[in-house]
Amino acid sequence: MSCFGGDTNFCPECGNVLPLPGIQDTVRCPRCSFCIPVTEFSGQEIRSSVIFNPAEQSSVALEDEEDSELKGPVIDRRCSRCNKEGMVYHTRQMRSADEGQTVFFTCIHCRYQEKEDS
Repeated sequence: MSCFGGDTNFCPECGNVLPLPGIQDTVRCPRCSFCIPVTEFSGQEIRSSVIFNPAEQSSVALEDEEDSELKGPVIDRRCSRCNKEGMVYHTRQMRSADEGQTVFFTCIHCRYQEKEDS
C-alpha cells in the first residue's frame, strides 16, 4: 500500500518527483526505483512559465553613491526587526572554498543587517 498518490508526476512510494518520460517503456523513480508504465503519462501536457519582478522593484536606486549597502537585488524577505518586506542581499565567501557562502541581508526600511551561512 502506497503512502503517496493522486498525481502521476510524483512517485506513489516515496513522494519524489518522477523524471519526464523518455524513450523507455517505463519511468523509474531515481530515489526508490519504483517503476510506472509510460502509458500512464499519455495525454498529459507539461507547461512551465517564468515570472519576473517588475524592473522598478528589482533594485533600489539611491541618490548618494556612498550608500553601497542598499544597492542590489531586493527580495521578498521579512525583516526580523521592523517586520516589513523587502531586503537587499549580497554574498561573500567568508569560509573555506569547500563550505557554503555567507549571505548578508539589509532591510531597505530600517537598514537592519542579518547574515545567513548557507
